[in-house]
Amino acid sequence: MAILISIVNCFKGVKLYISCSFHKVYRKFVFVVLLVCSLHLQAGAKPDVPQNIEGAHNLTAEQVIELILSSPELVIIDSRKKTEYVKGHIEGSINILNTQLTANRMHKVLPDKSSQVLFYCNGSRCMRSSDATSKALSWGYSNVYWFRGGWKEWTRKKLPVITE
Repeated sequence: MAILISIVNCFKGVKLYISCSFHKVYRKFVFVVLLVCSLHLQAGAKPDVPQNIEGAHNLTAEQVIELILSSPELVIIDSRKKTEYVKGHIEGSINILNTQLTANRMHKVLPDKSSQVLFYCNGSRCMRSSDATSKALSWGYSNVYWFRGGWKEWTRKKLPVITE
């Protein structure tokens, strides 16, 4: 009987050791998985666009309205995807995705490089309008406006939108 109790106690110790070892390994595994997921999410996060673009006038939504009202010849370029544009856009804007904006296309839309042009996209995490703005400046356009807050700021302030 004493031998049987010793064997049972021995197996309990082995079971406890295995259980403790399993939990240590499991905790390490969970930690590694969480770390990898955290790094993946950080890597996938979109960076903020720059605060300003040298050569461009950075505007708020209220300043965009003032510019639209005071400059009927203003060309507004929505740099978002067509699917986003049709869901809603600023009245009078034309949709040209930044990756489709070329010097030739810009010249067709705005042949006078001193004319006023405003670019916007989805907001401070969307790089499209900052890219388009930089392109226009590099092509010699001198009266360039950039609405950094973009569509997100426009809709948050419940300003008028056009849908198709």
